[in-house]
Amino acid sequence: MRPVIGIPLWKAPAGERFAHYEESVRWAGGLPRRLPPGDGLEGIHGLLITGGVDVDPSLYGERPHPRTQRPNQERDKHELALLREALSRGLPVLGVCRGHQLLNVALGGRLLQHIEDGSHEAGEDGSSAWHPVRLLAGGLLRELYEREEVWANSRHHQAVTPDRLAPGLRALALSPDGMVEAVQVEGHPWAVGVQWHPERPEMWGDGPQPEGPIAAAAPLFAAFIAACRQPA
Repeated sequence: MRPVIGIPLWKAPAGERFAHYEESVRWAGGLPRRLPPGDGLEGIHGLLITGGVDVDPSLYGERPHPRTQRPNQERDKHELALLREALSRGLPVLGVCRGHQLLNVALGGRLLQHIEDGSHEAGEDGSSAWHPVRLLAGGLLRELYEREEVWANSRHHQAVTPDRLAPGLRALALSPDGMVEAVQVEGHPWAVGVQWHPERPEMWGDGPQPEGPIAAAAPLFAAFIAACRQPA
């Protein structure tokens, strides 16, 4: 069975970056399905929340930082509704970048609204920053990758930090400066967020990772799709 993976859509046309998520899902054996506002999870076996604009800080009780982007409240509402439904039904969830942050907010966590040194942001030419990610002992990603560290791309200016982590979330990975790079929902069959962008071609083809770019991309999507094949 090829599981159907719902990917929330908030605008049309979706663009090339959205297609990268769909290509990664297909590579791992899933069938991507776009979910525009108003669509639910009928016939969906797993949910993939993509990267994008900053989450509205009012959702975690804060005023916007001067560097916080103008939120897309329609997108926040649409994705939060789908995310909470997926979690309540026990459907597998993968959150990428903004999706990782939204998972934290959905469960009652907060975000660091701006990393002042800019070390995690994409360059002016659009190229990703890169850094090692430490996979924490005993966590799902440590078991999945069978190593202590992977290299990952970085394209964000907000972050989940240990002191802002939601109740019920377990940190799975940390950046060298202590940002939470991956999380898992405790007590859920498979709900994971990662701060990096495993769907981007650079993670599959020509990134600078010492072990090869596929090390930080393919296993994650393969595990997600495998979880989606299991009955909820």
